[in-house]
Amino acid sequence: MNAITQTGQTLQADAGNPELEEQQQYLTFMLSGETYAVSILRIKEIIQYGQLTEVPRMPDFIRGVINLRGAVVPVIDLSARFGKRPTTIGRRNCIIIIEVLLGEETQSVGVMVDAVNAVLEIPGNEIEPAPTFGANIRADFIAGMGKINGKFVIILNIQHVLSMDDMATLVAVGSGSAAELTKTGGCNVPLS
Repeated sequence: MNAITQTGQTLQADAGNPELEEQQQYLTFMLSGETYAVSILRIKEIIQYGQLTEVPRMPDFIRGVINLRGAVVPVIDLSARFGKRPTTIGRRNCIIIIEVLLGEETQSVGVMVDAVNAVLEIPGNEIEPAPTFGANIRADFIAGMGKINGKFVIILNIQHVLSMDDMATLVAVGSGSAAELTKTGGCNVPLS
């Protein structure tokens, strides 16, 4: 995989929604046959799917934890989080490491997806508001609908997808000892 780089531009937020910017780069990825996007400003790195350590008594959408350079990072199965079937493991599966805010702290969370597509720029005037009906996921999970080559891409509001209630659970998981986990053999792709 290639490294994903952030742009050094300062961007204005659209209508107070930090997930939507005037012109911003988004990482697009596949999940259950649909294309989704998330702002690259939230992405720390992308790693190849590797060995997860399961944690008992966690919600179904939490697949387990990984050891990422000594830090315990919980991994969410986005398909299961959206109420769909759990993701089937294949050779193109990736874990996107995303930074989310929990109060005043930043927490790294792994998000499991079917495949990573590309980083695309979506101008603010090509982003429509989230639909109030007809989406396959909760409306509050959608920051907007980006138009790319005549097709819509669902731009996720990752802060809502990984809500505060869920994050409290994740912090409890993340407080475990990293030494107990085995290292993953995936190829790390840090953002520069």
